Amino acid sequence: MAHATPGAKKVLSREDISRSLKRISYEILERNQDASEIVLLGIPTGGVPLANRIYKVLEREGAPVSLGIIDTTMYRDDLSENPVRNPHPTSIPDSGIDGKTVVLVDDVLYSGRTIRAALDALVDIGRPSVVRLAVLVDRGHRELPIRADYVGKNLPSSKEESIVVRTMEIDGEDAVLIEQEK
Repeated sequence: MAHATPGAKKVLSREDISRSLKRISYEILERNQDASEIVLLGIPTGGVPLANRIYKVLEREGAPVSLGIIDTTMYRDDLSENPVRNPHPTSIPDSGIDGKTVVLVDDVLYSGRTIRAALDALVDIGRPSVVRLAVLVDRGHRELPIRADYVGKNLPSSKEESIVVRTMEIDGEDAVLIEQEK
């Protein structure tokens, strides 16, 4: 659970998040001819509830997409700096990812290292035809050449700031906050 400091500034409300996720959902449909070939994979922790919400929007539109979870814990390149991590179960749809359009879903795109880890994890699972990236917030400061295909909000920030995404499913509220690092 992400905790915000008292001086945190709310930059996205519940309504803003909902609107962004609906827009991302429709963009995914518009850019992909065959929705049955789309596999949404949420990246724990923050990407999982967002992937579920995108899935529900697409499901209401009659799009037969698949949904799963891809854990990146053991593929991270910073385990030596932060060795205490709780792995989450990876859950791939029965139809697999081979030949599919995989859309990785995460809450914040920052350095690109989580996405690199997700790409490494995908290689161990199968061979999708295309991999796309959907994020609620792109805050910049990339360390790797990674770019999101679907972005809810570009939120330039300094390295001395943190972006905190709170979701109803995990934190009991929907909000995106920006706060100063301690």
